[in-house]
Amino acid sequence: MTEDEGNADDTYGEAADREVAWRARTVGLAAVDMEDAELLHSWRSDPVAAHEIGIWPRSLTAMRERIERNLDDDDRDDFLVLLPDRTPVGHIALSGQNIVNGTAQIELMLAPEHRGRGHGSDALDALVDLAFGELPLHRLTAETHTGNAPARAVLTGSGFVHEGTSRSACLHRGLRHDLAVFSLLRPEWEGLNRPRAWDA
Repeated sequence: MTEDEGNADDTYGEAADREVAWRARTVGLAAVDMEDAELLHSWRSDPVAAHEIGIWPRSLTAMRERIERNLDDDDRDDFLVLLPDRTPVGHIALSGQNIVNGTAQIELMLAPEHRGRGHGSDALDALVDLAFGELPLHRLTAETHTGNAPARAVLTGSGFVHEGTSRSACLHRGLRHDLAVFSLLRPEWEGLNRPRAWDA
């Protein structure tokens, strides 16, 4: 998970006509489609994101194949994070949805130039409201490197609780990294004193 830095360029043109499926205070969420492969590929190739998320650059073809697989995955919902002018600033997903147990994982990545502006917090709040307001989920989890202070701040700011550390759980750049594990339960979300996404 990377936190919240924006310039629109020609690669963003496809998002201008994108239908926003879910809104928040400063951002909207639109379902990811095949046409977003180049944009997502460029974000995942950013060295800061690669380090913070523990990923490595893959080919554009692999990204297209991944999006195609995800489109067919009923246990996963992927969204572009859009500004009001439809500029894409990030990607957020609700993955591993288990309706029987009421659990799912949150994934968040922002474009390098859009970090530190609060968009990650608003996108996270919006997805949490979707998960608890429209789906019968009870527990959401998220993981990030223990040293990723911005992501940890976004999670705690949205009500997530740091419930432990997965020691040496990630291999990146030849080193083992610990992962901080966060969770948010439905009763905790119900007790949050903030407007819901549908009030935006």
